[in-house]
Amino acid sequence: MKATYIDYSETNSFSKTLIAYLNQDEALVPFIGNWPTFAGFEKQINEKKPFLSRTLLVDRLKAQYGDLLESAPHVAANIDKLLAGNAYTITTGHQLNIFTGPLYFIFKIITAIRLADDLKVKFPEKEFVPVYWMATEDHDFAEINHTKLSGKKIVWDTPAVSATGRMDTDSIVQAVKQYTGVLGLSEHSCKLACIVENAYLKHDNLADATRYLVHELFKKFGLLIIDADDKALKTVFKPIITEDILTEKSFKAIEETSESLEKAGFATQVHAREINFFYLTDEFRERIVLNADGRYEVLHQDIYFTKAELEKEIDTYPERFSPNVVMRPMYQEIILPNLAYIGGGAEMVYWMQLKANFDQYGIDFPILIPRNSAMITEDNVVSKIFRQDLTFKSIFRDSEILKKEFVRRQTKHRLNLNDEWMELNAIFGKIKLRTHKIDPSLSPSTEAIKARLKKAINNLEKKLMRAEKRNHKDALSNIDHIKERLFPGGGLQERSENFGLLYVKYGDTLFDELYKHFNPLDFKFTILY
Repeated sequence: MKATYIDYSETNSFSKTLIAYLNQDEALVPFIGNWPTFAGFEKQINEKKPFLSRTLLVDRLKAQYGDLLESAPHVAANIDKLLAGNAYTITTGHQLNIFTGPLYFIFKIITAIRLADDLKVKFPEKEFVPVYWMATEDHDFAEINHTKLSGKKIVWDTPAVSATGRMDTDSIVQAVKQYTGVLGLSEHSCKLACIVENAYLKHDNLADATRYLVHELFKKFGLLIIDADDKALKTVFKPIITEDILTEKSFKAIEETSESLEKAGFATQVHAREINFFYLTDEFRERIVLNADGRYEVLHQDIYFTKAELEKEIDTYPERFSPNVVMRPMYQEIILPNLAYIGGGAEMVYWMQLKANFDQYGIDFPILIPRNSAMITEDNVVSKIFRQDLTFKSIFRDSEILKKEFVRRQTKHRLNLNDEWMELNAIFGKIKLRTHKIDPSLSPSTEAIKARLKKAINNLEKKLMRAEKRNHKDALSNIDHIKERLFPGGGLQERSENFGLLYVKYGDTLFDELYKHFNPLDFKFTILY
């Protein structure tokens, strides 16, 4: 593959806050840790507090992987590295989208892998291990129960139950058949179909299925996959679970930070609650609230705790307390020796809302790394881009704008009536002066006639453009085709299309090429072809 790079700001596809962060806007300093540079990482390493749960982390990872480690020496070695005090993680996280969901799922993981390796080159005396955090406790099944292959939507149609990681995979058979059916028959498609079938049809729940799928795709890179829906890991989190629920201090800190972020001119993404934990069982995941009578209620379940009973429940069954979106990041940073978190633009913003909460708990705040974003196309599409006198930058503009610009470049006629309108405008100036001398009250009538004529002139210009467009019908059709190929549904390819058909074409080389061309700390949009 070949690659070209453009600035994120030139894509018109990313938020003001993300662009400001990439430009190291000083207004964001209160909401972040160290900047995402090698100098920032050196400072982060020097400031990092000792991580005291290495043995527990390694033991739980080995237990979660089980027999998978037997055929994955690089993964096994990376787990063992975490026992050493000079080893750190580079983490990304995502929901358990079936079949990995949209392309950016893959991009997140490759960014983490490449960044870990880049840091090893820069700091050879340290160890850096890439980690994919499975969001097994998330319960928004509607966000993950589908994927798209070449525009075809494949859905796992089943009722949502509890946390998605605990969902039984018995009912996913039809979705697997649809997915593998679209892949076709080739060496690469058969390999991917086998991986997918083994993942979803030979594992009992979505967490185990996702671990197997992601592991098989990325084990050669040494990627670690962690499921934090784990009683032993939650034990480390017990003090913060208790404090958040009983004192509500997380709510206060996050609300204040969010207000400050908005005052600085940046939009926020999430809202903290007074209590930021759900009560989790195999049957449900429901919010915990404090009632007026002083009891803690699990909503919709007729379950109540006194303060003492709740403290005992947390101490005995910490696995039943599931963090929401604002406390999950803190849980992550407590159970991993982590330096950086890799996420999308919206994730970068909501992490910024959490900085003061991390500070008050004395937890290290990671460096925030926007994931690599990319578009993957083919030589023939690139040729069409250049034949239409477009560029990699211009294709991000609206189709109608591109068409008008193309027609103006190609036409032999002048399609605007600016000169004519200037002449008419001068005439109306004379008319207005004459009417004012006769009767000043006629001036508004003159202006109204002028406005109607201007509208008629504008409509005539549009008709001239439409007429000339008909003369370039084939070329303009090519622009539509290019936009449809590169921006399915009108959005970025990475936000809708699954990696499956790209894998069918390239096999494991797809991941090698992404690894080769992604430069995590350069912060450029990558176009591969």
